[in-house]
Amino acid sequence: MFDRPPDSGERAILVHISFRYEQENLFELKELAKSAGTDPVYVVTGSRQRPDPKYFIGIGKLDELKAMIEQYEADVVLFNHPLSPSQERNLEKFLGVRVVDRNGLILDIFAQRAQSFEGKLQVELAQLKHLSTRLVRGWTHLERQKGGIGLRGPGETQLETDRRLLAVRIKQIQQRLDKVDKQRHQGRSQRKKAEVPTVSLVGYTNAGKSTLFNTITGAGIYVADQLFATLDPTLRSCVLPNNTDIVLADTVGFIRHLPHELVAAFKSTLQEASEAELLLHVIDANAEDRDEIMHQVHLVLEEIGADKIRRVEVFNKIDLLENVQPHIDRDDAGNAIRVWISAETGLGLELLYQVLTEQFASSKLKKRCYLNANQGDIRAKLSACAQILEEKIDDFGASELLIEIDAKHLGLLSSVKMEDV
Repeated sequence: MFDRPPDSGERAILVHISFRYEQENLFELKELAKSAGTDPVYVVTGSRQRPDPKYFIGIGKLDELKAMIEQYEADVVLFNHPLSPSQERNLEKFLGVRVVDRNGLILDIFAQRAQSFEGKLQVELAQLKHLSTRLVRGWTHLERQKGGIGLRGPGETQLETDRRLLAVRIKQIQQRLDKVDKQRHQGRSQRKKAEVPTVSLVGYTNAGKSTLFNTITGAGIYVADQLFATLDPTLRSCVLPNNTDIVLADTVGFIRHLPHELVAAFKSTLQEASEAELLLHVIDANAEDRDEIMHQVHLVLEEIGADKIRRVEVFNKIDLLENVQPHIDRDDAGNAIRVWISAETGLGLELLYQVLTEQFASSKLKKRCYLNANQGDIRAKLSACAQILEEKIDDFGASELLIEIDAKHLGLLSSVKMEDV
């Protein structure tokens, strides 16, 4: 029917059904399909009051789907909805090709993207938990009975063995992840002991978090215009204009109805967000469904227990909007609640630094101090840990400085004449 190009990916038929009680995003399904390396060749759409218990879709749509599979020589069918194990099994038997639901598709993308040891373990744990509910699919040539008088079949031993092996492997991975979690907890405890605040970048996938992270820290982590381009959390220290040290954390992107298996598996990763002093919620200002996307992020933050943490919204990609300049929005009390920037072009980044400086200025003290000409070592240390607002040097080399310094660094001035401002 069609001559395929030599290096093309799997041909995929997408299925998107509208329900009265729930609306998924078709554009998002197409992006997920492309991110997974497939080539979407056709989309089957429709609407129903509720899913069909056997096939999820009706017989008419099922026949249309089978015809499109044959016409486009498709290899896989991707549903924009979670399917029950029996629905997935019935569809594969009827259609004769692999059927993957939304959760399975996201898990597959995560499996492709994971690079670190921890990330690979987390994805494998999520996949095994997902697979454990669909174990019988791999043994269609055997009996599926679990037991009972008159019901024992030759497949029972094989299925029970697989269940046991799955349970053992899940336990092994969980033990390893617990060790990694302890290491992360120790790192967070050390940062708290050193009074170094953590700022976590959170937001919908592909909102520009990693680009912003690279722009601020120069980390050079992988960036691509695709969903879930990076999974592994990255932490970098950086210094604000007022010489406050912070740790910036780039976390995994969120998405509508993030599979519970992934939320559980990535618990230690997401904990960087739930234990941060400040969240920067990065938002694609150019997204058509911006408000809905923001709502979905709030739901995930609630699920991981991070909804009560201080949060500043960062509206990114303003270079794609007309007549929008970098600016800061404030509440009635004058506190910054959102900042409009472009991480790609650097537009408005100075405003973001200003907001971050304001957020961590509460422990700063203004002092006027006087240094003798022979106290140059203290002057050098002040340059590293304080913000020097004014400086006057007399003819004898003595200096008068107006500084803003964190309370924890006041010990440096123990031998210096000092006044409160």
